[in-house]
Amino acid sequence: MEISAEQRKKVKGEGFLSNNDGVHFSARIITENGVLNAKQLRNISEVADKYGNGDIAFTARLTLEVPGINFEDIEAVKEYVAREGMETGGTGAKVRPVVACKGTVCTFGLIDTQALAKEIHRRFYKGYRAVALPHKFKIAVGGCPNNCVKPELNDLGIVGQRVPVLDVEACRGCGKCSIVQTCPVGAAKVTEGKLVIDPAVCNNCGRCAQVCYFKALAHQEAGYKVYVGGRWGKDIRHGTALKTIFTSKEEVLDVIEKAILLFKEQGRAGERFATLVERLGMEQVEQMLLADDLLQRKEEILGGSDAC
Repeated sequence: MEISAEQRKKVKGEGFLSNNDGVHFSARIITENGVLNAKQLRNISEVADKYGNGDIAFTARLTLEVPGINFEDIEAVKEYVAREGMETGGTGAKVRPVVACKGTVCTFGLIDTQALAKEIHRRFYKGYRAVALPHKFKIAVGGCPNNCVKPELNDLGIVGQRVPVLDVEACRGCGKCSIVQTCPVGAAKVTEGKLVIDPAVCNNCGRCAQVCYFKALAHQEAGYKVYVGGRWGKDIRHGTALKTIFTSKEEVLDVIEKAILLFKEQGRAGERFATLVERLGMEQVEQMLLADDLLQRKEEILGGSDAC
C-alpha cells in the first residue's frame, strides 16, 4: 500500500520508524531503563513472531525495536504490547527514555541507579510527554565514575559519588599507605607524615572506603554529581559538571526539572541543550539551575502543556 509522508510522520511520533525498504516499520517499545520482566519479554517475542520479521534489537538507549512490521498492523502491535503494560514511543523533540547502568547491583555502584532512573522516567519521560522542547533531551544515570553509560555525553547526566572525609588525627602516615595504594587516579599521597587527598584529582569513586587499618578514612559522604550540556553524535561535547555535589535525590530531581524548564523557555527551535549551555555560558546556566526561579515560574514556562 502507498504510505504518505504525513502518515509516516504520524506513526513515527507514536514510536514506529520506517525501515529502509520503504515498506515496513520498527516498533520502538519503551522500557524503564532497560529492565523487563519475563511476561513482557514473552509478549515482545510474540509480537516479533506475529507481526514482525522475528528479530528484536536493543537501541543505544535501552529501548527495544521490533522491525518488519506492516503499516496496517501498527494499531494491533500497540494493543498487543499494552497487555503487559508496555507502550511504544521514545521519539520527537521531547524528554527521551532514561538510561541507567546496573549500579543497583554492581560492586562499584554508589547509588541505586535503577530506583532513581525509574523515578526520573515516571516524572519526566512520562510526566513531560506532552511538553514539546526545542530538541530531544536525554538523561543518563551512572552509579560511579566508571561512567559505563556515559552520563557526561547526555543533555543531563548523573554520577554517584562518595566524597572522602579524612580524619587527619587518626592518620599514622604509613610508609605503605593502603589508601594511596588503592586510589585508582592518584589523588592520595602521604606528605610530611600525613595523608593528603587532592580534591581536584579525586573523582569520589569510593574505592578507598574502609581500607585504612587505622580508620583515618572510615567515613564518606554519599552524593550525586550532575553534568549538563553533553552531546553525542556528529558534534560531540562533554557535559560540564556543576560545582555542587548534591546530597539528596530531591535536589537532583529539582535540577533535572529546572534544566528542562530552562531548555523549554530559552532554547531555540532545533537547538540542542549543549548549544544553549554554550550560548548562555556555563556560569549563568549553573546559577539558574541552583536558584528556584525556574520552578517558581513552571506554569508560566509550560503554558498550556500538560505536565505533572
